[in-house]
Amino acid sequence: MASKKTVLVLGATGGIGGEVARQLRDAGWTVRALHRDSARVAARADGLSWMQGDAMCRDDVRRAAEGASILVHAVNPPGYRNWSELVLPMLESSIAAARAAGARIVLPGTIYNYGPDAFPVLHEDSPQHPRTRKGAIRVELERRLRAAAASGVRSLIVRAGDFFGPRAGNNWFSQGLIKPGQPVKTVSDPGRPGVGHQWSYLPDVAKTMVELVEREEGLEDFATFHMAGHWDEDGSRMVNTIRRVVAGATGGAEPKVRAFPWWALGIAAPFVPLFREMKEMRYLWQEPIRMDNRRLVGVLGSEPHTPLEEAVRTTLSGLGCIEPLE
Repeated sequence: MASKKTVLVLGATGGIGGEVARQLRDAGWTVRALHRDSARVAARADGLSWMQGDAMCRDDVRRAAEGASILVHAVNPPGYRNWSELVLPMLESSIAAARAAGARIVLPGTIYNYGPDAFPVLHEDSPQHPRTRKGAIRVELERRLRAAAASGVRSLIVRAGDFFGPRAGNNWFSQGLIKPGQPVKTVSDPGRPGVGHQWSYLPDVAKTMVELVEREEGLEDFATFHMAGHWDEDGSRMVNTIRRVVAGATGGAEPKVRAFPWWALGIAAPFVPLFREMKEMRYLWQEPIRMDNRRLVGVLGSEPHTPLEEAVRTTLSGLGCIEPLE
């Protein structure tokens, strides 16, 4: 029998999976986390129940999900390697495990599954006609979850803009704008001047998921929500906030700004999977795309929202670019 306060998190060593796991733990949930080397990660003493297993193995996921009411599917191949071969089989493992346990699947969503016919403002029911390979896989992920919901496996998808946060790895903030672990001397700007961009602070995304999970019984079998996050109306707000925070933390001058070297991605893309995926997403920086969060606000009353300067300061500190916060 499923416990209402037991959750299995796949991808708990990653950015969004880790944030959701910690916030559910702090909210009183028993949090299980699957890892191929559970003994090593269990040494972190983070209050999670680490279990040995592989997200690609249905039996491992089903065993770990026994008695859980929620299964957070936040696992992705690191560095986008073998994305097309691994992503869908991992989801099928989660669907099978959730079906056996009677659990709801929670999936962090993106805007990749939308195309130009849905721009510039995205709603939960906007058409999904992506222009990229990764977007097509995202559409298929959601199609399979919708089909599973029709046969008894409930799901919840929370879609958000570009992630950033103190423990985030593969995202534009930490891979494109600055360099983790190094003082920020220059900020790279990937966008076109005057073009807006949507950002989402990982702790806010995780808090949104936790608040929705706490209301799980009142949600539709296939429930989707959009977050507004931080809207950078002309593309300069995030860059300038980074510069201000760095100058304030170091007592020095604001870092310089340079245009992101898209040309270099074109050269390296055939050899580096991460660069290939970044290059494919360039269109997101060439036109303003934002999400309508009215449905989310209607359920929660408000969207969790950390002020941008505070979020950037915590992110830069967590990434080792400025001194740790006291």
